[in-house]
Amino acid sequence: MSPYLLGLDSGNTGTKAVVFDEEGYERGVGSVGNTQINPYPRWVEQDMNGVWKNAVEAIRGAILAAKIDGREVSAIGVSGHGDGVYLVDGAGEPVRAGIQSMDSRAHRLLARWNESGLGDRVLRFNGQRPFAALPPVLLAWFKEEQPDVLERTERVLYVKDWLRYRLTGEYATDPSEASSGFTDVRTQGYSDEAYELYDLPEVRGMLPPVAASTEVVGGVTEEAARLTGLKAGTPVVGGAHDVDCASVGVGCVEPGDMTLIAGTWSINEVVGAEPAFVEGSACRNFVKPGLYLNMSASPTSATNLEWFVKRMCPLEYKTSRDMGISPFAFVNEEVKGVMNDESRVFYHPFIYSSPHGDDATGGFYGLRGWHTRGHLLRALFEGVAFNHKTHVEILRDAFEVKRVRLTGGGSTSRTWAQIFADTLNETVEVMGAGETSALGAALCAGVGTGVYGSVDDATDNVVRTFRIHEPDPRNSERLAEAYETHLSLVGAMSPVWERTG
Repeated sequence: MSPYLLGLDSGNTGTKAVVFDEEGYERGVGSVGNTQINPYPRWVEQDMNGVWKNAVEAIRGAILAAKIDGREVSAIGVSGHGDGVYLVDGAGEPVRAGIQSMDSRAHRLLARWNESGLGDRVLRFNGQRPFAALPPVLLAWFKEEQPDVLERTERVLYVKDWLRYRLTGEYATDPSEASSGFTDVRTQGYSDEAYELYDLPEVRGMLPPVAASTEVVGGVTEEAARLTGLKAGTPVVGGAHDVDCASVGVGCVEPGDMTLIAGTWSINEVVGAEPAFVEGSACRNFVKPGLYLNMSASPTSATNLEWFVKRMCPLEYKTSRDMGISPFAFVNEEVKGVMNDESRVFYHPFIYSSPHGDDATGGFYGLRGWHTRGHLLRALFEGVAFNHKTHVEILRDAFEVKRVRLTGGGSTSRTWAQIFADTLNETVEVMGAGETSALGAALCAGVGTGVYGSVDDATDNVVRTFRIHEPDPRNSERLAEAYETHLSLVGAMSPVWERTG
């Protein structure tokens, strides 16, 4: 029998488990929404035991949907949202709620770092300029604001490492996550210089050992097997940050391959062969040793649509959910209905943060009395694509881009995917797998257990193109002009953002 592989992916808004067969086809999906906690402005957290319970439910749901015995799963890969911190005490219990990558509580500390020149030093050392949810920034914030939290902390983990620990009882991280603050970008390993750089000597020893993304780091414990329905001892590999797994899941594994992820974050990333120090970009370790994933990102993508539909269209959202259909199905029809209108509304998708600073806020501009909800949704689609373009331009200026592949929730809409192609004036490919981060994690598990000979072997045999969107020259020209207006509005609003947040 062909082996089944399980990919477990815990993002900012939900946890999914997917059973794949050896050919990479989805056999069963389990999905549970994560509950976001916002106790104070700028705080974005989730209960750590809650996300483990969600993972258990998702795994059981995937096994049930696949109509297999959980003991038939031969290996597991784990993926999750990057950055933030999940702190564990000496007994292996959560110290406090986990902090997600959209959190910006440390923005004032970050401003001090940048004013002092520390941000420049971090860029040269770690390959990225620090931002509010970067683990060293958050840990420094705890040192200043809540020192008792660090005193009780035994291990500093990422969400996928927390879930792997609950599955196996073993602490570990992988190269992609390890490079989020405490590694020297040139050596790709932990560096003693980091603790001095951030003035965090107490963190030495809290960071977990680094295992390769395809390396087996433990087996499912008896307790985890009882909860999930998996077989005790099933191997679990190191896995990776969800953006790396998504890149693997769409087959972007060679230098010059660009992946766009239109999800909670606007992720724009290109694989490189050498470390790079590019303003506005983060250079991190890739799943394949010796390669780098150069990423320019902000929490400004398809999560805007989720916010709009839930908050502004509650009746449609509830009715769709009650009927068991997508609550976003009506959006494409409304957008297509106004696509040819000359009258244009603009949208800044900065409801959580932006590439223009943490003071930026979202907003619609150019509204008139005759505009409809469709015009607002079209503006949202275009505004998100424009923000992706802001990041893509940084990467295209620094790296040769050979191909572009789009994934994430935004890629499921043909209309939105075409807007991406027209905005970027690039051929945009959408791949066959729906859950690309889970697929990438599962492929890592397959490589680690010998199902595939290598990451390249896995992607060559599994990744398939679903749709190809060629740019329409007329639309590209119109959107290029609109993009300049988008940037002009950014410039005009920048002086007053602090007073609107």
